[in-house]
Amino acid sequence: MLLRCSALLAAVGLFAAAGAQESGTAEFEPVYAGQESDIIRIDVARVPLLFTVTDRRNRFITDLGREDFRVFDDGWEQEIREFDRESDLPLRIGVILDTSNSIRARFKFEQEAAIEFLQGVLAEEHDRAFLVSFDTRAELIVDYTNNIDDLADGVRRLRAGGGTALYDAIYYACRDKLPEDQPKEQFRRALVVIGDGADNRSTVTREDALEMAHKAETVVYTISTNRTGTAESGDKTLRRFARETGGVAFHPFQARDLQQSFANIANELRHQYFILYSPSQFVNDGSFHTVEVRTRHRNATVRVRRGYYAPLPGESN
Repeated sequence: MLLRCSALLAAVGLFAAAGAQESGTAEFEPVYAGQESDIIRIDVARVPLLFTVTDRRNRFITDLGREDFRVFDDGWEQEIREFDRESDLPLRIGVILDTSNSIRARFKFEQEAAIEFLQGVLAEEHDRAFLVSFDTRAELIVDYTNNIDDLADGVRRLRAGGGTALYDAIYYACRDKLPEDQPKEQFRRALVVIGDGADNRSTVTREDALEMAHKAETVVYTISTNRTGTAESGDKTLRRFARETGGVAFHPFQARDLQQSFANIANELRHQYFILYSPSQFVNDGSFHTVEVRTRHRNATVRVRRGYYAPLPGESN
């Protein structure tokens, strides 16, 4: 989401054929990293940042001003061109639900908690959401909409079973869906991933999925469905996606705690700061550029995405 610039997706054949369309869903076609179709070309003359600030007790700090922040791009301090506090920008949000065999026992509660979250977080006049499920394959269940009933129906018709293609689901949601439906004004992107962090069926790697999340400039929130400490590897994966993109990883120990995790994400989305800057040392070199936001407020923690990918020469629009 780079302001006043378009994100061009070079994606071909995004959705599967008639059988999926007749059921109201669409399967994402496998596309391997490195193919031309996984390139998102974006102009990064302006870099927007959404971030949160918390104190030592993890309470939101919402009364800071432009003068309380410093922004660094690859270590170089930048001029803040625009600033907004407690941003209420339009929201484009993707919800990714694990429907594999591993979550069958608690799937019903997961569905109802997801519906309650969508009902609470979407302001119908300007927000939109889409729903993706994943087991053996990733499927688009409900396309972008602000109709809560359509989203709820999509969640309720999901059935658990099959393998786990988590990385595919994140990759395709970031490549194919999040860059769509961009308002002309500034807006926010977020991805909520509910699953156990395991993967045994994806056609892309974890690093491919993480890179695509960076390119989509989305904040990723994850909710672990693991019930014990025996799935530490999956939880580490979920924590990494959240940490790298400026989000939060939640680990509810019981099914009923899922509701609180969703409520925490909704609360987080209502307490974000917005900064826009133009990188003074920017080069179209295709590399990853690190971002850091510092605050002069003592004992405060800033949570922001780790950086962005620059386009190669000739890829800017």
